[in-house]
Amino acid sequence: MTTPQELKEIVSEGLLSFPVTDFDRNGDFNAKTYAQRLEWLAPYGATALFAAGGTGEFFSLAPSEYADVIRTAVNTCAGKVPILAGAGGPTRVAIAYAQEAERLGAKGVLLLPHYLTEASQQGILDHVEQVCKSVKIGVIVYNRAQSRLSADSLAILADRCPNLVGFKDGIGDIEAMVRIRRKLGDRFSYLGGLPTAEVYAAAYKALGVPVYSSAVFNFVPKTAMDFYRAVAAHDHDTTNRLLDEFFLPYLEIRNRCAGYAVSIVKAGAKLVGHDAGPVRAPLTDLKPDELEALNALIRKLGPQ
Repeated sequence: MTTPQELKEIVSEGLLSFPVTDFDRNGDFNAKTYAQRLEWLAPYGATALFAAGGTGEFFSLAPSEYADVIRTAVNTCAGKVPILAGAGGPTRVAIAYAQEAERLGAKGVLLLPHYLTEASQQGILDHVEQVCKSVKIGVIVYNRAQSRLSADSLAILADRCPNLVGFKDGIGDIEAMVRIRRKLGDRFSYLGGLPTAEVYAAAYKALGVPVYSSAVFNFVPKTAMDFYRAVAAHDHDTTNRLLDEFFLPYLEIRNRCAGYAVSIVKAGAKLVGHDAGPVRAPLTDLKPDELEALNALIRKLGPQ
């Protein structure tokens, strides 16, 4: 088993990503093509991959499918790249997912938001604590949507939960991030987790958050790695060129419809010959003209 501290070291550098989850024409999980996807992506150099994450449509998976996704990812990537598993939803459900991920051999858990209902800081703190104490593997908490932890709450969790080793931010509140980094120091590994994180990468690196997860790694992995290395090397010519030529036009397509942050990634995978099938409701797939615009952006990047 990878210890929580070993997991912290793994996710403290490099590029991370969330593979999309493959569905067949009937909308069922397709383990064969999912394994092929992971085999394709593994050699590109991501530090770790999150199976059944947000881009992997965790929110739409049935419990039995979740186990199949994590099992397939762990078995396919054994000895190649570490697999972390998404877990979330109501506390007892999140605990069941986290324990299943641990049983199946995931290196750690990304604790996704509890969804829907608002909750107090004490309630969110209790939720995270209960999930952390249900497993021995490392946990990274995803600060996003209705699940927003303050610096004071994280300090309490840091004391109570030794296996809580990471904080992933999907909010973009700079003041809150400064408070968290100043208060918690090196207690956690800090990850950027805003949709299309490349747009925020330089700013977050300046805050002391050099690691982020890339959704576009799913279909332009070479470009994703090139951009990450350029940010790390302060190569502003490369980052500015890719922002202007690809990422900002990409955002214009992504922002046309709620939920496209996932849909556009599956569309990209299809366009480069690694079709993962459609998204599941309540998400919707890109329209034909949007696919055409995305395809033009991808082709400009050249071979991956």
